[in-house]
Amino acid sequence: MAGQDFDSMGIHTRLAHAGNDPRNYFGFVNPPVVHASTVLFPDAATMAARSQKYTYGTRGTPTSDALAEAIDALEGSAGTIIVPSGLAAVTIPLLAFLSAGDHVLIVDSVYFPTRNFANTMLARLGVEVEYYDPHVGARIAALMKPNTKVVFTESPASNTFEMQDIPAIAKAAHAGGAVVMMDNTWATPLYFKPLDHGADISIHAATKYPAGHSDVLLGTVSANSECWPKLQEGFITLGCCSGPDDVYQVLRGLRTMGIRLERHQESALDIARWLETQSGVARVLHPALESHPGHALWKRDFCGSSGIFSVVLAGGGVKQAHAFLDALRIFGLGYSWGGYESLAVHISLADRTIAKGPYEGPIIRLQIGLENVEDLNADIARGLAAAAAAST
Repeated sequence: MAGQDFDSMGIHTRLAHAGNDPRNYFGFVNPPVVHASTVLFPDAATMAARSQKYTYGTRGTPTSDALAEAIDALEGSAGTIIVPSGLAAVTIPLLAFLSAGDHVLIVDSVYFPTRNFANTMLARLGVEVEYYDPHVGARIAALMKPNTKVVFTESPASNTFEMQDIPAIAKAAHAGGAVVMMDNTWATPLYFKPLDHGADISIHAATKYPAGHSDVLLGTVSANSECWPKLQEGFITLGCCSGPDDVYQVLRGLRTMGIRLERHQESALDIARWLETQSGVARVLHPALESHPGHALWKRDFCGSSGIFSVVLAGGGVKQAHAFLDALRIFGLGYSWGGYESLAVHISLADRTIAKGPYEGPIIRLQIGLENVEDLNADIARGLAAAAAAST
């Protein structure tokens, strides 16, 4: 299902039908899982010219195309690549658009593995890496250099949820000739569409909400028409393609992502508002809360919020953070998010150079799953009581 009428339909309708036409597969609702490396050609001339849709497994299959087309329909993008992890979704476009001698601006509150890649591999390849304040907005123009080729954004920020003014940053970056990339994993294209706000490339860890069940690693990268050829070329050159079973799992998860996100959003906001009233809590870092410094930007540009935010404890350190985590019975202690189960992790800001706070106490990141809110509140209350006891 595609076309103008489809684009005007509701998000749940589009999620249910994007990227698949059952008439292409004898009426079966889901596209087939195509396991492929070699693809045969009917004759030598076709092989020499590669004049057929599929030529080799690394260049796409009906399975990967179905997911890419679905993501394009959500993002409004010219093309999407499917890669094996969220981190690969970060590294591949950076490698595709940066060369030795280039300068890249990366938000200081970025996902740590992105920073690690920049500080190690990009630096080793001769790329000048510079980090900027997430609140810089249009003032990023002053940081642009003649060799600035990429501005890498993430909004809200990993762990501490600072909001960036993406349209203002994009305008300044484009004036300086740079490509704007955005890690949009938190919002998904349901709640924010980076390309509509000036970004050139939208990055997602599909491991999170699209997959939704904590059992698949996958990433997607979508580009506008100007950047799509270069992104596609880099993807094919690197040969970093995904397995068809994982692609299929994410495509299947996509069908229910809308209703899952609604539950994540509702529960997370309920819990965040409740936490603002609790003793032992200094503040709650959730951009959809009116108390958040970036709330006006979130309200202007976003149409929803997801299920992950952080809480700052009122004093203490590692001892109190560990006491909080160890008292939890429902929340799992684990990385990642976007699955059906709630998770908690103690956040470290030791890697940052600019966006370091100050914060009143340890920061606990909460992924709110699909459990009952009252049960999660009771679990968090146990954690807060344990943290308070550890302070005496």
